[in-house]
Amino acid sequence: MRAVKTNHAWAGRIPARSNGRARVLRLLLALCALPAVFATATPAHATDTTPDTRATTTAPARGADPAPDAQAAYLADRLRENPVHVTDQLPRELPPSTAPDFARLAKKTGVPTYVLVLPMMSSSEGDQLLGAVHDRLGRDGLYVLIEGTDVARATAYGVRAPAEAAVTVTVYELAYDAGALASFERFVEVIAQGEKKAAARAEAARERYRDDEPTEMYIGPSDRQNQSFLTGILLTGVPLSILLLAAYARRGRTGKPALRLIAPGAALLSAAAIALTAPVVFDETRSSAARPPTPAELSARVERVAAGLKQDPVYADPESPRVLDARQLDRLHERIRDFRRSDGGGPVYVSLVPQTPESESAGDTDLFAAAVHAKVGQDGVYVVADPDDGTIDVLNHGLRLDSSHLSFDLPDSLTLGDSRADEADDHLLGERLDRLMTFLDETPRTDRPQSEPAPAPAPRAAGEHTLPALYSTDFWPGLVVGAFAALLLTGLTAGATWIVLLRRRSPVPESFDRMPFTAPTAPSTSYLRRTAYNELIALSAEFDPEDHARDRERLDAALLLVDGDPGRARRPGVDPTTLVAVIVLARAGRAALTGRPSKLCCGVNPLHGPAEHRHHVRVTADGNRRRLLPVCAPCHDVAVAEPGAIPGRLLKLPDPALGNTRLPYYDITDSPLTAVPDGVGRLVDRVRGAAGVH
Repeated sequence: MRAVKTNHAWAGRIPARSNGRARVLRLLLALCALPAVFATATPAHATDTTPDTRATTTAPARGADPAPDAQAAYLADRLRENPVHVTDQLPRELPPSTAPDFARLAKKTGVPTYVLVLPMMSSSEGDQLLGAVHDRLGRDGLYVLIEGTDVARATAYGVRAPAEAAVTVTVYELAYDAGALASFERFVEVIAQGEKKAAARAEAARERYRDDEPTEMYIGPSDRQNQSFLTGILLTGVPLSILLLAAYARRGRTGKPALRLIAPGAALLSAAAIALTAPVVFDETRSSAARPPTPAELSARVERVAAGLKQDPVYADPESPRVLDARQLDRLHERIRDFRRSDGGGPVYVSLVPQTPESESAGDTDLFAAAVHAKVGQDGVYVVADPDDGTIDVLNHGLRLDSSHLSFDLPDSLTLGDSRADEADDHLLGERLDRLMTFLDETPRTDRPQSEPAPAPAPRAAGEHTLPALYSTDFWPGLVVGAFAALLLTGLTAGATWIVLLRRRSPVPESFDRMPFTAPTAPSTSYLRRTAYNELIALSAEFDPEDHARDRERLDAALLLVDGDPGRARRPGVDPTTLVAVIVLARAGRAALTGRPSKLCCGVNPLHGPAEHRHHVRVTADGNRRRLLPVCAPCHDVAVAEPGAIPGRLLKLPDPALGNTRLPYYDITDSPLTAVPDGVGRLVDRVRGAAGVH
């Protein structure tokens, strides 16, 4: 930090002198730099005969300062003071107070270990940074870069350590929300195993987690809300369901008083079990591995930036890559001085500092600028330029500038950048800040000073990663839903029970008018069993032997097919053709009892019920084969309007002699149904003859 402040102060003093003196100073500095240039141009073999396996010099990024990297120099100074440096820019995720924990783990590697915990940066910057820091620190050892919450990179200089394998293991074995300390602990564990075991473990981790991510270690607030909601549903739904179902089952019955207490006791026990078990099952208390920071840690970066701005109106974060070279810095200082002396102008404070969700302001630029303004104690225009993503935010605190013009008329190419800025390593911040100063010069002045409204406070860091209590949030709606679910379950159970009992006790056969439209052409055995039983029970209940003696033969024939027991129709052992014959006979008997006597049954599909007359109908899809069959009214209409549709309406039943292949019912050998086309009387005779009844 000291080096950066000195450079900024030196760069800010040159433009204060006359232009002539500035040119002289620059000329002297250039002359002093010539020996260094010649030394750099000396062949490598003349200065160092030891090959270096790592490239430590790279071409400077566009806009970067060609002088030694201030970022690497600053970080090397920090590691010289302490082998573990934890940034103050991530207090919500990794407060600086975690440094002793990293140091304790680093001792287990068995080699000198230097740890940098920094905000996220680009891959190229991270790869170059460790080498540059090692060169400036001049100490061999294991150098580890932790970005945010992950061990991002590690390189061993002059020591043997399986750095690459250890990084691979942490990436594959740990969930993304494990946290930096857990990630570094796993890294150290692999380093201590040695090169051979570390390499094998890395390969195993790649193979195991190539397609599947490790299970997350923490849950979020929405997951806790789901847990609370489910707990509420169970806490009322289960006990209330027990009580309601027990009351429904006990309705109209009397029992011993002791038995009446079983259901309330079971309900009470279930509620207690759920209430005690839920906190054990859903025992999570935090949504991440982050530690709560202290107030001092939350204000450390703001105080650092404010202290720098008191000495120099341009503060560049020393932990970030430099995005303004000396020329751009001189130009920016000159523009700031000119604006301060202009009519209605004033101080401009530029902070080149990254803004992340883990920072003290939770990534809120307005909040950061307001906090810095309060610490600096001077009104002015506060500019926050992010060296990582290149965004620029401008906030007026107390100058006579039209704040609405600053808020709404700043072009996006200036605040967000364009495609050229996106491609440049420095995001063209020097050029864009110069354009910003021109925009400030042209901003309309007001009669009175204006300021930005006070921003909303950042989330409370102490409770930001603490999950709400299980019995809160959606727990209360869950109680209501649980009660409703219990009522719904009881209603569904009662309805299902009523339907089942109704069917068993008083089966109601289908009306004759609906049969032609609902009867299947390829019925299942279960359908035939159920229908045959219902028809037999209905006919038996309606039949009066004294009034309908002449129609007794149809009921008797149907009973002959089931050995006189209607219940046998529901049991296995009766073949489908016999079941259809039972249905036809029972329906013919019911038709006679209801005043619709008929000697014919629909020959297209006997399940259609009584027929009115005969008609020649097509019975094959291929060819024009016809047969004279009795037909019901709907089948007659189809035979007249669309003769080719009749084969699709024929009743087809499985023929055991052909491996259960379905055939038209009248083609199945040894079946009483072959008599159906000739009328119900012939069917009765066929059944009685087969049973030996005369």
